[in-house]
Amino acid sequence: MENGLIIVNTGNGKGKTTAALGLGLRAAGHGLKVLMLQFIKGSWHTGELDAVKRLEPNFKIVQLGQGFVKTKKTEQSSETVENTRVSWDYAKQEIFSDLYDTIILDEINNVIDYGLLNVDEVIAVLQGRPKRLNVILTGRNAHEKIIELADMVTEMQEIKHHYKKGIRAQKGIEF
Repeated sequence: MENGLIIVNTGNGKGKTTAALGLGLRAAGHGLKVLMLQFIKGSWHTGELDAVKRLEPNFKIVQLGQGFVKTKKTEQSSETVENTRVSWDYAKQEIFSDLYDTIILDEINNVIDYGLLNVDEVIAVLQGRPKRLNVILTGRNAHEKIIELADMVTEMQEIKHHYKKGIRAQKGIEF
């Protein structure tokens, strides 16, 4: 592949990470190397972690986050700010390693929206990445500059969600 794509999955509906996992699964099925870096999910155990272990070394997930973070820029703890800095440094190292065909930056749109990462720095990295590398950015509230840069943008729109009926998160659906 000579021309890697920048793909954005955003919106308030469910399925942004799930769609990225699907693309990762498809790529791994073709023998391509995939890395998913999860910027917010931390110690949560999810079904995709177990499933992807079966696909290693072609597909790997690294949880970098601390779990839930505050959504207001002015309320971020110093631990969250430091975690984001370390996570972003790790992500840049992996992006420029040229070891992968696809890298998924899971929930990075949220991290930018919360003021934890500078959008211009993210754009500079995306523009300087190895040209063959596909990068998928997920999360709500994708920045307009990210949308402008992207080759493909999908907005997930919530029409109906079982949570509003009082049905809690389901194994195999939400985690």
